[in-house]
Amino acid sequence: MAELKACIFDMDGVIVNSADFHFHAWKKLAAELRIDIDDDFEIQLKGISRVDSLEKILAQGNLVLDNDTKLSLMRNKNEEYLESITGLKQEDLLPGVLDFLKECQTNGVKIALGSSSKNAEIILEKTDIKSYFDEVVDGNKVKFSKPDPEVFLKGAAGMNIAPSEIVVFEDAVSGVQAAQAGGFYCVATGNPQEFQQADYVIDGLHHMNLDKLKAIFNHQK
Repeated sequence: MAELKACIFDMDGVIVNSADFHFHAWKKLAAELRIDIDDDFEIQLKGISRVDSLEKILAQGNLVLDNDTKLSLMRNKNEEYLESITGLKQEDLLPGVLDFLKECQTNGVKIALGSSSKNAEIILEKTDIKSYFDEVVDGNKVKFSKPDPEVFLKGAAGMNIAPSEIVVFEDAVSGVQAAQAGGFYCVATGNPQEFQQADYVIDGLHHMNLDKLKAIFNHQK
């Protein structure tokens, strides 16, 4: 049986709740395009790239735009998002995150980030946790977005650890699919009904510690 050697974390919804900031920016952009998206639409944007998010919004409004216009819209959205997270700090980390990162680092379990966000490095710096990460793979370093496993496979390769020795923490269905497609054990954070495909589901990292994770990992089928 493989030994647990590393954890890979998604960013939005697992480490920090920046997903709300993303959706606010997308919702503002949609309103400017006269496309109506309600709060339930947010789940469709979880865990996917900026390009794919825009395409879903345009499809919602049956709107076809040229590439230059799309690039301009994505830049505007990102500027809105970056402005909204200006005051982000370590206290904004989700409950249990800092303690679990410290526990992993202290016990020699390597840590990586596997996020579709192109602003992941900025958030790690603002929340003062970048020093905990042995590898950071974000939307700037991959060609394919989740559910493609590229982001996690690159994280594993960067740490020189096999996927079978890594646990991925995710809060999006597309992320769970990506992890399992890459051969990783996946712990989802959120509603168990939403993540029946995940190997294990917790409410958040405040319900996890290293001993518990090792026990879960070692008892996998």
